[in-house]
Amino acid sequence: MLTLYTFGPSFGMPDASPFVVKAEMLLKLAGLSYRTDRSGFRRAPKGKLPYIDDGGEIVADSTLIRLYIERKYGFDFDAGLTPERRGAAWMFEKALEDHFYWHVVHARWCDDENFAKGPASFFKAIPWPVRPLAQALIRRKIRGTLHGQGTGRYTSEEQSQLLKRGAQAAADVLGDKPYFFGDAPCGADATAFGFIGSAASPHFRMALRDEIANHPNLTAYVARMQREFFRDTGDGSSA
Repeated sequence: MLTLYTFGPSFGMPDASPFVVKAEMLLKLAGLSYRTDRSGFRRAPKGKLPYIDDGGEIVADSTLIRLYIERKYGFDFDAGLTPERRGAAWMFEKALEDHFYWHVVHARWCDDENFAKGPASFFKAIPWPVRPLAQALIRRKIRGTLHGQGTGRYTSEEQSQLLKRGAQAAADVLGDKPYFFGDAPCGADATAFGFIGSAASPHFRMALRDEIANHPNLTAYVARMQREFFRDTGDGSSA
C-alpha cells in the first residue's frame, strides 16, 4: 500500500503542514488506497514533508506527487475544466503556495505567543538543556528565510494590505460555487483547503486569519472540505 509521510493532525487541521494536507487530499481525490506514517521526517529526501513511498518508488514534494499520480495512475485532477480554467487553477494554486504560505510561517514562527502555542511542540523530543538553543537556532534560520523571500521585510501595515487583497481575491474566485473552479473538486481545491484552512485556524493569532474570517464563503468552504474529506483526522488512512 502507498505510504504518505506526514507530521500528523495539528492546530485543528489534518496536518501541521499545508503541503501535507494538499498531498493527502490529492490521494483522496484520486481514490488511491494509502496509509500515513509520522516517522519519516529524518529520511525525507528533500529534508521536508510530504513524500510518498509507492512500492519502493519515492516521490517528494506535494506538486511532484500530483504529477506522479497523474502519470502513473492516469488520474486527471482537472477533468471537466476548460484549458483556460486549467491554467487559472494552476496559477491560483501557486499564488496560495507563494503568498498565503509565507504569511502563515511568519505568524507561527516569528510571533512569540503563536510559537509557544504551536511550533514549540515540535521540539519536545529534544532534551531541555538543549531545547531552547535549538528553538532559537531554527527560528533565526526561518527569519532569515523570510527576509530573503521578502515576507519578513514587510511592516505589519503592509502585510495587512496584502493579506486583505489576497483574501478578497480568493473569496471572489470562489464566489458561491461549492469548489473553486466549479461543481466538482479539482487539484486546486487540494491546495486551497491546505493553505486557506491552515491560515484560518483559530489556534493562532494572525492577520490572515482575520481577513479570511471577513468572507463567509471562505470559512464555509474550509468547514465543508473538512467534513467532506477529513471528517476523521485520526490516522488518515483511506481505503
